[in-house]
Amino acid sequence: MAFNGKFEFESDKNYDEFMKRLRLPSDAIEKGRNFKIITEIQQDGQNFIWSQHYPGGQSMTNKFTIGKKCDMTMAGKKFTATMQMEGGKVVADFRNYHQTSEIAVDKLVEISTMEDVTYGRVSKRLA
Repeated sequence: MAFNGKFEFESDKNYDEFMKRLRLPSDAIEKGRNFKIITEIQQDGQNFIWSQHYPGGQSMTNKFTIGKKCDMTMAGKKFTATMQMEGGKVVADFRNYHQTSEIAVDKLVEISTMEDVTYGRVSKRLA
């Protein structure tokens, strides 16, 4: 299924423990709790533009091509990863971190694991 679309945060699991594992300061963890993050995804073949828009006008955009190394930003930290497509899921693997993203019916389901802590986020399709 194509990833094109606009999605709004609906629910998550294990937010606090995962954000602590990312070593985010407690004030940032508190501020981010229950943000209505809007995720916009544009897919053109193997090329993706993945943007997240936060309350207050802040945004973060990552561009990548499946199977090629790219520079990414997550939680304010920069890293290099090679994104893969496995069974209809976009997969990122890098040092101590694994993430899968998939479209399930009209929801964006993202599962992130760092060391022994797993975080899940579900967003509903807006467009």
